[in-house]
Amino acid sequence: MSALPKEIFRFLQDLEKNNHRDWMQDNKKQYLANEKELKKLYATVESGLNETDQIEKVKVFRINRDIRFSKNKTPYNIHRSVSFSRAGAHRRGGYYLRIEPGNKSVVAGGFFGPEPADLKRIRQEFQMDASEIRELLAQKDFAKVYGETFDAWNPVKTAPKGFSKDDPNIDLIRLKNFVVTHSFTDQEVLAANFSEKIIAHYRLLRPFFDYMSDVLTTDLNGVSLLD
Repeated sequence: MSALPKEIFRFLQDLEKNNHRDWMQDNKKQYLANEKELKKLYATVESGLNETDQIEKVKVFRINRDIRFSKNKTPYNIHRSVSFSRAGAHRRGGYYLRIEPGNKSVVAGGFFGPEPADLKRIRQEFQMDASEIRELLAQKDFAKVYGETFDAWNPVKTAPKGFSKDDPNIDLIRLKNFVVTHSFTDQEVLAANFSEKIIAHYRLLRPFFDYMSDVLTTDLNGVSLLD
C-alpha cells in the first residue's frame, strides 16, 4: 500500500484549531478525501489480519463527538479510529487503531470494559494462576512492542469484592481492562510500510488472545462453556 497522504494530519491539526461545524462544512471535500485514503488502509489491515485470524466486523468510529455528557462541547474528534472484531464466540479480543497527529497514533488490543461475568472469570483465573499471562506479557517480541504490563485505566483501589488485597496477583486482579498499546510517530504513520507494521504488531497479540479466549470459554475446571 502507498503511504497515507500528509493532508490527513494537516486536516486534523487544522480541525483542532477550528473545531466547529462551519469550518467542517467548508472543508468537507478534504475530509471525504481523507476518509477514502484511510478506508484503504483499514481494508489492507483487515486483509492482513484475515491471513491468520478471522475478522467479523470493521467499525470506523464517527468523527462526531458525543457531547451530551461532556464538558467539552467541541463537536468533532481530532483523531480517526477503527476497530476490528474477531469472528465467533470462541475468538475473544479485539484490535484497535487510532490515527492522531503529534506522535499520538496507536495500535491497541485486548479486552476493554469486559462485561461483569467475563471480568470475574478473568480475575478468578489470575487468582488461581497468573504465571501463564505473565509469561505471555514478558515474551521478548511482545514486550518489545507492548511492554510487559497492561495499560492500567482506573483500577480498583484495593481489591474487588471477593478477592484479597494481599493476593500475590492483586496487581492483575485489580484491573478493569486488559489492553496493551503501542505508539507510532507521525513519521512512521506516513511511511509506506505503516500497514505492514500494524499487521505485524497485531499478530503479536494472538498468543495473548488465544489464552484469554480459552479462559473466557471455559469454567475454572477447564470445561468448555460453548458446548
